Amino acid sequence: MSVPVFEEFEPAADCGCAGCAQQRRDLALGLPVRAGGHPAAHGARRALVLVTAAGVALGAGGASALALPGDGPTAPAGLLADLDAAGPVDDTPQGGAGPLHGAPGPGGQPAPGATPTNSQISTGSLRKTTRAEIINRAKRWVSAQVPYSMERYWSDGYRQDCSGYISMAWNLRGNEWTGSLDRFGERIDRTELQPGDILLFHNPANPTKGSHVTIFGGWTDYTHTSYIAYEQTKPRTRRQATPLAYWNNSTRYVAYRYKGVVSGGSAGGGSSTTVTPYPGSEMFGPGANNAYVTRLGQLLVQRGGKKYYSQGPGPRWGEADRRAAQAFQQAQGWKGAEADGMPGPQTWRLLVAGQGRSIGGSSGSGGSSANVPGFPGRGYFRPGQSNAYVEKLGKQLVKRGFGKHYLSGPGPRWGEADRRNVEAFQRAQGWRGGAADGYPGPETWRRLFR
Repeated sequence: MSVPVFEEFEPAADCGCAGCAQQRRDLALGLPVRAGGHPAAHGARRALVLVTAAGVALGAGGASALALPGDGPTAPAGLLADLDAAGPVDDTPQGGAGPLHGAPGPGGQPAPGATPTNSQISTGSLRKTTRAEIINRAKRWVSAQVPYSMERYWSDGYRQDCSGYISMAWNLRGNEWTGSLDRFGERIDRTELQPGDILLFHNPANPTKGSHVTIFGGWTDYTHTSYIAYEQTKPRTRRQATPLAYWNNSTRYVAYRYKGVVSGGSAGGGSSTTVTPYPGSEMFGPGANNAYVTRLGQLLVQRGGKKYYSQGPGPRWGEADRRAAQAFQQAQGWKGAEADGMPGPQTWRLLVAGQGRSIGGSSGSGGSSANVPGFPGRGYFRPGQSNAYVEKLGKQLVKRGFGKHYLSGPGPRWGEADRRNVEAFQRAQGWRGGAADGYPGPETWRRLFR
């Protein structure tokens, strides 16, 4: 009896190669994609491969030469009426985690650490990149019009689906999927989005139903209701004006910033911007003369404070610095002692990270934060305090879904239930330690009421 040419491939239980490990993961996931199974199992269940040519078959994933970087087709920025109203209507599938196709290593296996565990994913373990480099990599696939596929790999080794596209743009060591990309990023608020960040929706109940991810390329206009999205979708990579956060499941998309990004802005050439820690309040104010005052002034000018400086900015503290800093603080919705023109840690952090609202900018006058009530001050939210602001805070927490610790109320008297609910909201922003102590500051207030 002759041996059949084709036989079903079953990975060995003790084989450590990338192919067998991937096959074992796929086979364990069971159901077909359309029946609700994990998309990574799609190829494994029909893996009738020629045993003697398995490596060749794996290596023939349809790679093509990359074209030169470019913008590709664009949609008119700022014209919401010109958006493709239909958008994608089909389910948006995404692939599973796996090594780079043809990644370097012994025997063609991926390099060690290609798919790190949660405990291994830290800023120090990731490849560093700038925002400009992320966008430039995204543009390469747009220019090359890379076809969408969950099973094929482009010539750079990345899978040709939405999560493979992000893995490529973020320069990750392997192909991730929508269920794992968040491990490589820090969760941020949508108002803090900058080019190179992502908007991610993962549907854990059924990953093939709507799960998708896009790269944020910048706002289309001052309303901040649409943005330029770089994405890998059927039939091919595209760059297009897209309603925030997406055509469907919009409220379920979460914004993330790559942990390995080393540039605070989008201008590039590969240079990095060092985020300088807050130097202390003694570096600012009357009589101060140092490089931090110059740096503060430069940052304020970049954020709309140029009109306050008749010359400079320079190293000697002056009234122009105070007035510009105060204008920036007021743009965040702060009042009273929170907007006295003396930069504290929060003011400094927003400036050096390129976050918050600019002086007289669109996000301060016409954006989603325009109607945020002014922060009354920290003193209103302390044990023993009873006032209308506490009740207003509590009602907003309930409205935003952070009221589970209230057994009754909320009411005007500050209590432990208020503190625990505020803490839950702060932790939902990705804050930890003293930034999530349950006591609202101006940034907590702004985000809660936005």
